[in-house]
Amino acid sequence: MTSILNQHEDYQQAQDAYGFPLIIKQLLNRAKIASTNQTISYADKVTYTYAEFFKRVNRLANVLKTIGLQAGDVVAVMDWDSHRYLEAYFAVPMSGMILQTVNVRLAEDKVLYTINHAKPKALLLNAEFEPMAKNYRQDAPSIEKVVWLDDTQFDKTKLDDTKLDNTKYSEYEPRTEQVSMPDYVEGEYEALLAAASDAFDFPDFDENTIATTFYTSGTTGDPKGVFFTHRQIVLQTLASTLASALNAEGQGARYNDVYMPMTPLFHVHAWCWPYGATMIGLKQVYPGRYLAPRLVDLIEQHKVTLSHGVPAILQMLLKEMAARGRKFDGLKLLLGGSKLNEGLAKAAIESGIEFMSGFGMSESCPVLSRAVFDDKTDSMETPEQLNYRCLSGSPIMLVSMEIWDENGKPQPMDGKSTGELVIRAPWLTQSYFKNSDAGNELWQGGWMHTQDIASISSSGTLSITDRLKDVIKSGGEWISSLEVETIFSFHPSVADVAVIGIPDERWGERPLALVVLKPDYVDTKAADILALGHQAVEKGYLPKYGVPNEIKFLSEMPKTSVGKLDKKRMRMMCAEKLI
Repeated sequence: MTSILNQHEDYQQAQDAYGFPLIIKQLLNRAKIASTNQTISYADKVTYTYAEFFKRVNRLANVLKTIGLQAGDVVAVMDWDSHRYLEAYFAVPMSGMILQTVNVRLAEDKVLYTINHAKPKALLLNAEFEPMAKNYRQDAPSIEKVVWLDDTQFDKTKLDDTKLDNTKYSEYEPRTEQVSMPDYVEGEYEALLAAASDAFDFPDFDENTIATTFYTSGTTGDPKGVFFTHRQIVLQTLASTLASALNAEGQGARYNDVYMPMTPLFHVHAWCWPYGATMIGLKQVYPGRYLAPRLVDLIEQHKVTLSHGVPAILQMLLKEMAARGRKFDGLKLLLGGSKLNEGLAKAAIESGIEFMSGFGMSESCPVLSRAVFDDKTDSMETPEQLNYRCLSGSPIMLVSMEIWDENGKPQPMDGKSTGELVIRAPWLTQSYFKNSDAGNELWQGGWMHTQDIASISSSGTLSITDRLKDVIKSGGEWISSLEVETIFSFHPSVADVAVIGIPDERWGERPLALVVLKPDYVDTKAADILALGHQAVEKGYLPKYGVPNEIKFLSEMPKTSVGKLDKKRMRMMCAEKLI
């Protein structure tokens, strides 16, 4: 009994210990000690140290407080990838507010829909998007405060060097049309920060407080809002960073990396890497708008070694670097968003990019799996190794996966059995914002439904074979569009390829291949590409009914606002005979 009492007394004494809630401010702890002299750059416009970054985060928090915002308020951001966006990533949720990252690539009516659905009280507005925002006072009545973001203001505003130490300014690219600061804004971002105190005491609060919200671009209906808590973002950041760092040398994150995002900061927290890079204390570069020449310039100038993006970004980089007659040197690129075909993968390796595939979704914060390498997989020249590169890796820490058949029964993890991938992890969105019916469907049976058809090998490697809505059923047999796309991607003329199902009177559906040709191969015939499909049938890689009847050539591939193949739009274009 005495021993139990003593243990109880010890427990009572421990109540005075710091509880350490898993909130976003904790991600800054290491960098505040070990990386104060490391730098953060916004393209060629601004460079400052982490020490100044911490002060600017405090200043932004003071600005938000001064204009009347309180914990629980939603603050929306419409900006390109900039140092300002990174500052908002921390200052807004660390103040107990909710950060809404607005997808500026959506159609204007969809942008307005997401604003009205989330009901932000304040908007950080880049001058370039003023045309979208000019009627917000009437059309989005929740917005009471607007802060103006304008790159040209760095030239116009004279800031106190003592407040912006170690900051360098350069000449900005002029806009074709000068945009005046509207009378309805609270002020210009840099001027407001310069006038604010650089001291702010961020409070502790419940780690389950909502930190961020954004809207899935989707291809059906209105965008759906997802939301994530501080705890979820911290756990995702830790697990994703750990999974990267555990990879073989040359394959994952290291302390000496230079980080630049090539996934927009409005899209799923840029895969949480801005949080991870800041947590580690890496040198960071933010590129602004994604233009291929600028991205490659920054990669070469800053010697960027760590990034991430969708296959469409990879295509942009390869085309630009090929035009320069050079190769990449030391760039590690995490690829996701849609399946990487092996033709593009081979081109990336030949161009000097060390890439790793992964898998995630907007609802999962997002990373769920990533490729795992060891010292034996250094050389990726064989077809088997190339194929492995294009798979979706294995689950990162704390992620549980199962493959379910149409009756919800788990299937064997033997690399052959397929079904819908369902997942559990501590950072998955718990529902859709103001859409509980869709949330219940998402979580049917206590697992999150990905809508992806997949298999998992006995060694834990995930292979996504198709989206449920994209699987093609021809004559009662299923055809994987991704398998056909992979085969056609090997033709040297193919820059991009998508396979969709179109109605067929005899077979119900038949696959149709849509192809974008490389500039030097515009005379390529459809039969030349289809021949690869017939060769795959002869070798047993593809069933005979899996070969499309025809190929149609496009000048560019319809894609969503985040660079994924928009197969719903392709099917609609075919139905309307626009293809």
